[in-house]
Amino acid sequence: MMMSDITFGQFIDTNSFVHKLDPRTKLLVLIVYIVFLFIADNFISIGVLLLLLLAGIICSKIPMIMYLKNIKAILPVVILTSLLNVFYVSGGKVLVDWWIITITSEGIYRALFMALRIILLILSSAVLSYTTSPTSLTGAIESLLKPLKYIGLSNAVHTMAMTMTIALRFIPTLIEETQKIMNAQKARGADLDSGNLIQRVKALLPILIPLLISSVRRAYELAEAMECRCYNGGEGRTKFRVMKYGLCDLLAGVLIIFVCAASIVLNVYYTQLISTVLAIF
Repeated sequence: MMMSDITFGQFIDTNSFVHKLDPRTKLLVLIVYIVFLFIADNFISIGVLLLLLLAGIICSKIPMIMYLKNIKAILPVVILTSLLNVFYVSGGKVLVDWWIITITSEGIYRALFMALRIILLILSSAVLSYTTSPTSLTGAIESLLKPLKYIGLSNAVHTMAMTMTIALRFIPTLIEETQKIMNAQKARGADLDSGNLIQRVKALLPILIPLLISSVRRAYELAEAMECRCYNGGEGRTKFRVMKYGLCDLLAGVLIIFVCAASIVLNVYYTQLISTVLAIF
């Protein structure tokens, strides 16, 4: 896996319908989507969520290759999760029974289901990342957590939002820095692509140490820059862009409620639906 394949955390402005949505709406939609993504327990209900995600990807006007790069980056995690489900989930018809290896139809089913769930989780988060700038995301988080100020956590809310956004903003920067360090090490004769797993882990040490030093240096530089600009938290600060809910946000909210309701119905009546379809055919 190349570090350049990780595009999560980047903002790509295409002036699409999704970009124009209020960042608070997009953040709430993502939270609701992830919740129902874990509630879904069959392929029909999760298929409805897949269609909703595809609609969001198309409306974002961002090339599909950008989203596929995220899948390539997490492919080892998807494969490992699938293998664990294949070999450790029992139930259903036994397909393979050899020595200590037992593979059942339920194991295959859960492996495919979990792989699809992880992919949808990453892609849905990427839609928010690609279509929302870090500044807008900070404002959205701070606005949604605003009720906490009534219990004396006003500054903590802004600090939390700022910390989360800075961390997200620096993901592409750290990836780029890692790629530069890797290229520099390869130019000096370092072998990072061959050998077994232990040898590859050892080869990463000359990369991790410079990356850690660079990250700490960047953190100090950012802190000094914020201090020089008299940054003192969220108390009394005004907004350059005031967020407002519009008709598009209402339509997006209605759509996500409708899709999630359909997912719940398909969860409840899944067995009956399958029986009806089998009876018809």
